[in-house]
Amino acid sequence: MIEDNENFAEEDFLTQDSNETESDGLFEHLSLTVDKGQESVRIDKFLVNFRQNSSRNKISQTCRAGNVVVNGSPVKQNYRVKPGDEISVLLTKPPRENIIIPQDIPINIVYEDDDVVVVDKAAGMVVHPGHGNYDGTLINALAFHFEKNGVKSDLDRVGLVHRIDKDTSGLLVIAKNEYALSFLAKQFFDRTTKRLYWAFVWGNVEEEQGTIRGNIGRHLKNRMQMAVFEDGTLGKHAVTHYKVIERFRYITWVECKLETGRTHQIRAHFKHIGHTLFNDERYEGNQILKGINMPKYKQFVKNVFEILPRHALHAHTLGFIHPTTGKEMYFESPMPKDMDDALNKWRKYLES
Repeated sequence: MIEDNENFAEEDFLTQDSNETESDGLFEHLSLTVDKGQESVRIDKFLVNFRQNSSRNKISQTCRAGNVVVNGSPVKQNYRVKPGDEISVLLTKPPRENIIIPQDIPINIVYEDDDVVVVDKAAGMVVHPGHGNYDGTLINALAFHFEKNGVKSDLDRVGLVHRIDKDTSGLLVIAKNEYALSFLAKQFFDRTTKRLYWAFVWGNVEEEQGTIRGNIGRHLKNRMQMAVFEDGTLGKHAVTHYKVIERFRYITWVECKLETGRTHQIRAHFKHIGHTLFNDERYEGNQILKGINMPKYKQFVKNVFEILPRHALHAHTLGFIHPTTGKEMYFESPMPKDMDDALNKWRKYLES
């Protein structure tokens, strides 16, 4: 039974990660259960029957990238399907057939003109429609905002220059025309934008400042995570600079500057050096990783998890050159309430 039956073209079977900073990961383009009477056949040949516009070669590439999952595990192109197999095709971009429905959703617009709009995104809001999140996203909210104000902007073709995860809060710039999109995209590609992130990480980071280097690519077993490959044989070059802002014995508040913009870069890099983001469920940071084995402490951390029910990451600053005026634009987003409340909770705990 096919749960998601839109068609996508051959070029949609892409295996490379985009340059989107902290993007939302993989999107499910196909989900099906193999019929009971299905004969044994290679999975690349089997999937061609369901995607008329996709070649077997492209499907094989997707398999080699580990983005074809059977019964929860990635398989290669020579895997032979069996009756009852649960098959998913996961890609780095959302399905192109998604229709952007304008929705009246409150968003915090901090700046807007004829070329760009800068939004301070709240945690919990998905940036772009994708599998499981076809509405209620930032793009749906912007479509409504533009329509209400008589602005013509095809958000399927222009719009997002970069992304942040659903549970990451903070600043994003959106282009309102194709020229602005190209102009801004080049700045992100050339790494001339100014972006700083705030993060709370488990443990007491030893150095006051430092640099984390290591290629980032899809985890070989858990395809919803990114992993660091220090030897450079897999993944893409990634560099994260950081400095300590405040220490809380068992967690550290750090400021991060990205030299590159890989998927989940901050989350993967800090997990790699043993300082997983606080309450980062996908990277196992939603459990006590540092501290003391005492009931009072365990209850305290549980209470902080409830105050901050998402990974502790905030896009604090954003700077870029305006596509029309050529002037430098710079924005700062204050600490969101949930992260601020968590900090105050840690301060009071250590004082007592």
